[in-house]
Amino acid sequence: MQVNGERFLKDLHDLRQFGASGVGKGVVRPAYSAADIAAREWLAERMRDAGLEPRFDAVGNLFGLAPGRSLLMGSHSDSQPEGGWLDGALGVIMALEIARASQEAGGPAVSVANFQDEEGRFGVTTGSAIWSGQLPLDRADTLTDSAGVTFADARSAMAHLAGEPIDPARFTGFVECHIEQGPWLHEAGQAIGVVTDIVGIRDMTITMEGEQNHAGTTPMHRRRDAFQALSAFNTALNDRLRNIVTPQSVWTIGHVDLHPGAHSIVPGRVTFSMQWRDGDVGRLKRMEDVIRQTATEVAAERGMSLSFSGMLGLEPVAMDPGLRAALAAAAQALVPGRWRDMQSGALHDATNVAALMPAAMMFVPSIGGISHAFAEDTDEGDLVTGLEVMGRALSDLCKAH
Repeated sequence: MQVNGERFLKDLHDLRQFGASGVGKGVVRPAYSAADIAAREWLAERMRDAGLEPRFDAVGNLFGLAPGRSLLMGSHSDSQPEGGWLDGALGVIMALEIARASQEAGGPAVSVANFQDEEGRFGVTTGSAIWSGQLPLDRADTLTDSAGVTFADARSAMAHLAGEPIDPARFTGFVECHIEQGPWLHEAGQAIGVVTDIVGIRDMTITMEGEQNHAGTTPMHRRRDAFQALSAFNTALNDRLRNIVTPQSVWTIGHVDLHPGAHSIVPGRVTFSMQWRDGDVGRLKRMEDVIRQTATEVAAERGMSLSFSGMLGLEPVAMDPGLRAALAAAAQALVPGRWRDMQSGALHDATNVAALMPAAMMFVPSIGGISHAFAEDTDEGDLVTGLEVMGRALSDLCKAH
């Protein structure tokens, strides 16, 4: 089987035009936006040209189906509000090229998946969570984005494309290629990462409410300032987590809503996101306990009321040993000494699909470790190397299960 690197790169660049930001190679293609839907319709036609049957399900997940049972490959094509051109898109286009090249060579059957809302406009890997049965559709329909739009309303923009569910039983396994989104491969001069496991994630919002008051006349010792409470929480949390985490553990306050948000008003309320990730379930729980205890103590010390939202999350997931071995053997054959086994600190659709079938992932380097930004990029030579490794691994991937 001969993969076509030139055709693969052209498809990647063509997909980048949907939602092109005008800044570098960045894209703005959030789930269910006009650019996202147009990109999926274009991809459906590319699948058809490759001899696959394009099918959308009720939430906009797109499948390019090979006849009979097949290996499933893919990722997602939606982006962050300010995203890069490869995050997710690489896995979809690589899957398309592998499926096309295998069919041209009379090789194994490969189907392609393009999951919807992996980037979490409405939750955590929403489309694949629904397809894998881990998120009921009626519950998903009540989720809202940051502007208050419901998932049900957003997906109605794709109602004209919606079809019947795709039966997971027709697939023998799932393989996803992705940019690393971290610095390790690029800094080490390595070409391939074979993923051992994907970390678990916990995500919730915390609200602290004190007293809104005049910024010029309220003495500092009388204030119940919501921002000062957040600042104290963040400082205390960083100190307390040091004793229980590992260098791979991460935690982030990524979104803050300070009310009322005026220069001359002591803010009375703050609502902020709290997310943490780790590969160990027990450590995730210990981190949660520290987060809740720290927030409770800070709120009490500063006379604030406190509330926690419900918590979203996914459990850590180990990748399938047989599929991993096939990827590792291909990497060793093509780039000996320039690949590594590694954990994924980012979430991916493979987390959900692994509940249905054997799953594996492969990484290519990210320049400077940058992702979720317009500056995200990977050397095109590394992209083609990833394609060639995946192509070499295909027959063993199909035999693994």
